[in-house]
Parts: sequence; structure tokens; C-alpha cells
Amino acid sequence: MEEKFIAAWEANREKAAKLGVRMRPVAPEMAMKTARRFLSGSRTSDGFDLLADKGRLDLSLEALAVDKRFTGLFSDDEANTALTRLLSADYRF
Repeated sequence: MEEKFIAAWEANREKAAKLGVRMRPVAPEMAMKTARRFLSGSRTSDGFDLLADKGRLDLSLEALAVDKRFTGLFSDDEANTALTRLLSADYRF
């Protein structure tokens, strides 16, 4: 499941780049650690605000964290943080 999450996150970064939203690359071996760090801190993930401005929060780490395919990878606290951020930005599921 981790490999699919990592691939999905990379694909989302590539899609975001085509929209002009740059997100730092993440080495595959650091992806889960990086994702958990973003979701346990107070700072949103790279590109979150710009994706929100473009109506494309579906490409954010937060959206992946609450995607039913990947929820098993994250703690309840991490998933709740992602959900709270998305709802605060008026994300429509």
C-alpha cells in the first residue's frame, strides 16, 4: 500500500507542476516519514494554499491522506489533521 501511496503522491506533484504549483520532490524512501511530518505539524503540505486557490486540493497530500485507498497508512490524528485542513479550505469531497 505504501508503494501505491508514494506513486500517487508523485503523480499529484507532477499534475500540480503542470498547473504552476511547485512542490518539493520527496525521495521514495523518505515519503512516508515526510508525509507523517507534514500531517503531525502545524504547517500545511507544500503547495496546499496554491492548490486551494486553483480549486485543486485533490492533488494535496492532505487529500491523499483521507483517500480511502490510503487511510490505513495514517494514524487517526494524522487523518483528522488532513481532514480539518481540507474542510477549513472548503474542499468538496
